[in-house]
Amino acid sequence: MAEGEKYRQAGVVLEKSDMDHAVRQRRLADRLSESGIEGLLVTHLPNIYYLCGFQGSAGVLLLQADGRAPKVTFYTDGRYTQQAAEQVKGAKVVICRRKPALVEASERVQAINSATLGFESDYLSYAAYKELTRFLQGKTVLKPVAGAIEDLRAIKDNSEIERIRAAVSLASDVFPKVLDTIRPGTPERVVAGELELQARRAGAEKMSFDTIVASGTRSALPHGRASGQAIPAAGFIILDYGVILTGYCSDMTRTVHVGRASKAHRQMYEAVREAQLASIEAVRPGIEAGEVDGAGRRLLKKAGYGAYFTHSTGHGVGIEVHEAPRLAKGQTRKLAPGMVITIEPGIYIPGKGGVRIEDMVLVTESGHEVLTPTTKDLIEL
Repeated sequence: MAEGEKYRQAGVVLEKSDMDHAVRQRRLADRLSESGIEGLLVTHLPNIYYLCGFQGSAGVLLLQADGRAPKVTFYTDGRYTQQAAEQVKGAKVVICRRKPALVEASERVQAINSATLGFESDYLSYAAYKELTRFLQGKTVLKPVAGAIEDLRAIKDNSEIERIRAAVSLASDVFPKVLDTIRPGTPERVVAGELELQARRAGAEKMSFDTIVASGTRSALPHGRASGQAIPAAGFIILDYGVILTGYCSDMTRTVHVGRASKAHRQMYEAVREAQLASIEAVRPGIEAGEVDGAGRRLLKKAGYGAYFTHSTGHGVGIEVHEAPRLAKGQTRKLAPGMVITIEPGIYIPGKGGVRIEDMVLVTESGHEVLTPTTKDLIEL
């Protein structure tokens, strides 16, 4: 089979698999009804994709929590006539010819005399909000809604989990090929470019985020995106990247070492590895996200590295690379079966370097499943 063909074939199969948009719409409608909201204007594109399957770059979804089955209408412009016809499921499509989609959706709200309309307060711009108020003319009460769809998205169904598995597998398969490009003197951007090229060749739609390649002292930067700096003759290199396949993201980090690692560097690496394994072991239904964070954080503190772990332990992954839940100190949300999270503790010592190891983990009915198959043993190049 040609390079990347297995992922292209898998992508076709997964894209054709059923996504139960009707169930998602019903669950959202129930939540809205409980809050006394008759309808919701959805403007955040990942949420639109989740609710109806549209993957274009412009559109508005109006969901009316009316009766036993919600009424769902998707508004977009003429650029997406064919795409909407092919992708949108469980919603009526309206192609807006003379007015912006938000305006036509607002006019629909007025026509049905909806008393309370929700809007995504985390995503709707102030200018768009003012436009809404002008068209509704005070006849409809606008109510901010935050996190309702994101809470639903935190629990993945079987179709979503299979898509995530495929994205994780593709990203993991790329890793060994990229190691061959890492040589002293090679710019970090060249390594990142080769990684992204290999991912595209394997069938990835695009990267989940800007690829991180941080070498030498730059490995102490938690988000050290690939620069023009040449890889040094010795030291850590953090490789943090992910791919999007069939609309769903993956995210992984591995830290390798150029040359033979010193005793101090080995101690750093082993401390992170043990902390990561401890946090993974804590993952199970019913545990609070903050407790998972604490499991690894305590080990790093005991090893003397507590001050150098400067970010949260992880986050949810799905349609977006950063989703609910957040695994950090004080987070009380309980993990539940179907959540897909990252576990990614790290140590970052300015002027010396850093280490991070990241896996994606599925919360199961009885505990957890590590989705990322790539070795966590220290690789010396």
